[in-house]
Amino acid sequence: MELIAKATAVVGGAVALLRRIGAPTHQAVGATPQIPDARKQGIMTLKMPIAMGWKDGHLPTCAPGLRVNAFATGLEHPRWIEVLPNGDVLVAESKEQSGPPKTLMDHAAQATMRRAKAIGDSANRVTVFRDADGDGTAEIREVFVENQNQPFGMALIGTRFYLGNTDGIVVFDYDEATRSLSGAGKRLVEFKAHGHWTRSLLANADGTKIYAGVGSLSNIGDQGMEAEQGRAAIWELDVETGKARIFASGLRNAVGMAWEPTTGVLWTVVNERDGLGDETPPDYLTSVKDGGFYGWPYCYWGATVDDRVPQDAAMVAKALTPDYALGGHTASLGLCWMPEGTLPGFGEGMVIGQHGSWNRSRLSGYKLIFVPFRNGAPDGAPRDILSGFLSEDEKIAYGRPVGVTIGPDRKSLLMADDVGDVIWRVSAG
Repeated sequence: MELIAKATAVVGGAVALLRRIGAPTHQAVGATPQIPDARKQGIMTLKMPIAMGWKDGHLPTCAPGLRVNAFATGLEHPRWIEVLPNGDVLVAESKEQSGPPKTLMDHAAQATMRRAKAIGDSANRVTVFRDADGDGTAEIREVFVENQNQPFGMALIGTRFYLGNTDGIVVFDYDEATRSLSGAGKRLVEFKAHGHWTRSLLANADGTKIYAGVGSLSNIGDQGMEAEQGRAAIWELDVETGKARIFASGLRNAVGMAWEPTTGVLWTVVNERDGLGDETPPDYLTSVKDGGFYGWPYCYWGATVDDRVPQDAAMVAKALTPDYALGGHTASLGLCWMPEGTLPGFGEGMVIGQHGSWNRSRLSGYKLIFVPFRNGAPDGAPRDILSGFLSEDEKIAYGRPVGVTIGPDRKSLLMADDVGDVIWRVSAG
């Protein structure tokens, strides 16, 4: 406890220093972001509000013309949502399970994360919810599958249900008549655990391929690149043959994925590296090219070199520039495509759940946002759909947005809130 107290005091001093020297007042957002020069942090900024949850009828703030209600409550750290063709809503309940801290910084980081209920015992299950009467609130709740290993991404292809555990992709037989799974599941692909632990899944349109996001072990390859083999990448699994390969790499922590329907191109949101300042580099939304390399850990936002990392000039030269910056440390996790007509006042585009920062002097994220698209690409500034997850003094988090998807009625959004332990439903006001 004394060690943690000393670490917290050091971190607090670093935050105070950043405030005195002046933190950036803008955010690096959009297709051509103004990214500040890197400012190396000897002691990485740690700042996390206390997780409180929602009390006494307090709700998130909606954009004009929208309303929000609790679709499901009383969950244990809900992270990801999958809506099945029959309207069943699956929610993965899981939490990071950290190993013993090795350094003073590890102690401080874990203490910070516990304040936000971000690490600890994991429920390790997927729960199914049903809104039988169509009133926008689930009346039926059942365990869909349990005793998993930090489950996250989900995909149903025919009668085969795929689940992204932190250590690999597992497939189960799905019975359409009973709406349930059978058997213990079969491991198809093995991933290394620890580090960035989430394993999002997305099937292609014809159900022949599944894509999986596998984040890096460390911030910037701190334990060597051998330890990062197979990580910081999006994998592609051939459903028929069972063969898997890396589809794109250099993506520090690619989480949510979605298809843009006009072009049929895969898009993802990526959490960038820490320790270079509040806005440097920004997290981003980008299209994903087969075989593409996006810079991590050697460089960011194209060919901007991170000189903390042993360099590889050939890798820097091939790094692709992302499409759209989302601001520094917003922790953009959730992603789904929203067709035009889903919500009043919003056209077609990508909806992004921003979990919120823990590593900058002025907090960012803590919103559900919309990025408009035109002709297959981002077109305009982001807009808030839901906000108000953070107190004005930045000391309290009422909630933290994570996964987002289109509701079963196709006229609403469902969003997981892992601090409020609720699934929010956003619809016309």
